[in-house]
Amino acid sequence: MAANDSATAALGQWCQTQRIADPPVIRALADKVELAPASAQVRETLGVSSEDLVRYRHVRLVCGTTVLSVAHNWYVPARLTPEMNRTLETSDTPFGKVVSPLGFRRERLATKRGAMPECPAGTVLSHRAVLRLADGRAISLVVECYTPANLSSANLSAD
Repeated sequence: MAANDSATAALGQWCQTQRIADPPVIRALADKVELAPASAQVRETLGVSSEDLVRYRHVRLVCGTTVLSVAHNWYVPARLTPEMNRTLETSDTPFGKVVSPLGFRRERLATKRGAMPECPAGTVLSHRAVLRLADGRAISLVVECYTPANLSSANLSAD
């Protein structure tokens, strides 16, 4: 996962290589109930004030019926297009795929073998990252929790 700016793209490649589903499409199954307001630390990382709107999206990224990861994503809707925001609110399209036209880059903040505090039991690898626009503004802070379905010495590299 660490070699890609988009975890969605990396999971799609993994799904295809491992023949987990045909077609190897990654979907984001959103938990529409869970809310996690942006803390002061999240807002600082995103470079927004306490007045700026920050949305939260908690999803399970699946290929077929296999859960590959659980993700917690705080994002700045004002830095996305109206269509991107609508897609995130109304579809099972993963965040990375929705915002890919923005040409974001990924800045990894932390990697841990096993679960970070936000991750469920059984997590084999966790990442915390910021997605940034070309001008350096953050669009998203994400915590990714990878499941045992990703086990492979090449895929678990924390590099």
